[in-house]
Order: sequence, then structure tokens, then C-alpha cells
Amino acid sequence: MKPTSAYISEGQDIKIPLGCKLLYHEVELGVVISKRCSNISPSDASDYIGGFLLALDMTAKDFHIEAKEKSRPWFLCKGFDTSCPASGFIDKEKLSNYSDTRLWLKVDGVTKQNCSTSDMIFSVPEIISYVSKYFTLEVGDVILTGTPAGSGPVHAGQTIECGLADIAAMKFAVVELN
Repeated sequence: MKPTSAYISEGQDIKIPLGCKLLYHEVELGVVISKRCSNISPSDASDYIGGFLLALDMTAKDFHIEAKEKSRPWFLCKGFDTSCPASGFIDKEKLSNYSDTRLWLKVDGVTKQNCSTSDMIFSVPEIISYVSKYFTLEVGDVILTGTPAGSGPVHAGQTIECGLADIAAMKFAVVELN
């Protein structure tokens, strides 16, 4: 769940939230829903995909650890302002093989994540189907599908670059919240 204030586009900065001492990067494939759906099967899920986006799911890891220890919701650690840098919309025809496409991320030019969506624990159709059992999905809703191995910390002054095969790439500076 991401509030609209979480989304930013290239050219804007990722701002470390107040009090956060451990911020993690996670590169992810985002799925954009094309039509209203509820309780759909994995075999029907592709009928509801309008397109995709490249996203970073930034996590205030210290907030996350504390929330888990105290059995509190994770919303704060995942939904803070600027926590979801995202690319523009990618038409599904441009990414026809979404089940086997490369996601990569670099911090200050050093590769930290480099995997295929085929390595994901759950397939995109399985994720859409599962979510639709609990939420009615609406046109324009975005589902982030999970991150490959290599998620890790970033600090103020560092630069994150990430990409989705040769289809999309983006770059963001990490800064302290002023």
C-alpha cells in the first residue's frame, strides 16, 4: 500500500524519513491494472494487465524491524514520502515476456541486484490472483511484485540507478530530509 505522496519520478530525490537510520533499496516490477477485477484466477490474470512500470520500494528497515517486533503495521516503513520512485508507464506489448525479464540495480555504480523475474518466488499472475482475492483491483492500481536478492542499505549522498532489461532505466539521489 503506497500513498500518492510515496511516488516520485526521475529528477526528484529519495528523502530519508525523519528518524530513519537504515534505509534499504528494493528494485521491483510494478504491474498496472487495466480493468476492475476481483477474485480472479492466475490463468485469467494477464487479461487484467494494462502495462508495467519499474519501481523502487524503499524500506525504512529500522522502522520495519521495530514494527515486526511490536506486531505493528508496516505502513510507515514502506509508505513514507518518496518511498516509491517509479518510471513512466510501460505498455504490456513492450514487455511481452514479463515472466523472464532482467531487473537490475546499482548503488554508486556498483551492481547490488541483478536477477530475472523468472527467479521470483511467485509469478505475476499468481500475485495478481492472490491480491484480487482480498482487494478489488481498480483501473490504474499498481502491484509491486517483490524484489530479487541483493536488497541492501543506502545512505545520504549515494545514487541509485536501476533498470528493467533495456526497456526502462532511472536514477535517483538519496538525501537527508530537510
